Amino acid sequence: MVAVQFYNADRNLILKDKKRLILFLPYIFTDTNKVLGTVNYIFCSDHYLLQINKEFLQHDFYTDIITFNLSDNKKEITGEIYISIDRVKDNAQQLNQRYTDEIKRVIFHGALHLCGYNDKKANDIKTIRRAEDYYLARYQDI
Repeated sequence: MVAVQFYNADRNLILKDKKRLILFLPYIFTDTNKVLGTVNYIFCSDHYLLQINKEFLQHDFYTDIITFNLSDNKKEITGEIYISIDRVKDNAQQLNQRYTDEIKRVIFHGALHLCGYNDKKANDIKTIRRAEDYYLARYQDI
């Protein structure tokens, strides 16, 4: 069974290196001393993710990512990561980044959440950003 899978909801993710990403993502879990079960990435629109945000988190605002840890135990990580392609594209433009770089950052961000990283406090944000940068650099090196 493949540990990491990509799915499209109402938006299609088009990445030339999708297979490479699927092979790289388990490294993040291993490197953070976590056991990877199955992680499903679901790519969608702003509207689709807003509905999830309202229904499950009671938040009425757009976001680029929502991560659900579905693990039954602490030994193996299982989760779903929803990513708004619309929001990632907008963020890339606002941050003056290439879309392909920003989508990888968000993909890694979701994996890091499942590995225990948070981003609610200023120090947590700095820590997760450093981790994103670290894994983006490792990804470029392979």
